[in-house]
Amino acid sequence: MEEIPTKRPRVELLNDVHSHPAKSNEKDETYSEEQYSSMSKYFQKSVRRLKSDFYEQPCITLAKNLLGQILVRKLPDGTELRGRIVETESYLGGEDQASHSRGGKQTERNMAMFMKPGTMYVYQIYGMYFCMNISSQGDGAAVLLRSLEPLEGLHHMQTFRRNLRKSNSKPLKNKDLCNGPSKLCQAMVLDKSFDRRDLVTDPMAWLEEEENKIADKDIVSCERVGIGNAGVWTSKPLRFYIRGNIYVSIRDKTAEA
Repeated sequence: MEEIPTKRPRVELLNDVHSHPAKSNEKDETYSEEQYSSMSKYFQKSVRRLKSDFYEQPCITLAKNLLGQILVRKLPDGTELRGRIVETESYLGGEDQASHSRGGKQTERNMAMFMKPGTMYVYQIYGMYFCMNISSQGDGAAVLLRSLEPLEGLHHMQTFRRNLRKSNSKPLKNKDLCNGPSKLCQAMVLDKSFDRRDLVTDPMAWLEEEENKIADKDIVSCERVGIGNAGVWTSKPLRFYIRGNIYVSIRDKTAEA
């Protein structure tokens, strides 16, 4: 359930967001005019915050239905960052040997997995990276958010990611901003302080409904990423992503075929 980063950035974590005053809707020159026109129409649509009944689903069902929904992070200065969920993983608890809650054992670290559906479970790895999960129905079950398609606040996302990389690093491509569990947490400024918080009521992080549901035929089911020796659970198809989406972290061409 833990993501192994490709690079180890400096241990300096997220800087004060107020030190980066650029507007969240500032144009990113790597997008075409057509893409920006499409995005502008998207932002004009009425979207709504998902309520508690959305999260009251079995873990696998929730993992699939999260695809296409919008993760929103409101910064202290009122700026809102948005990204569409394009990749998830289910961790079922109990007999799932790859889950932090395997065996049904509740600990201080995994407590959020046993809380009401829609609770954020944010854990830290290597002392500097974070991964965000959402609790579902089922004792100790939760969905890991693996990748986002960045929609709003890209300049801020670039800044937050750059602060955790080498100073001479080249600017990231848009598709590389949030294509991994720890990457999306860096870009969206999600850390351990969000652990056990409720997505239904939290003022700084929530999900908004996307009106166009992802069709079953457009969802790829495959093995989870980075699972070590978890027996038969290593190869179970519990990772889900939107077919053809360039923001997915790792494609499974065998599963796609």
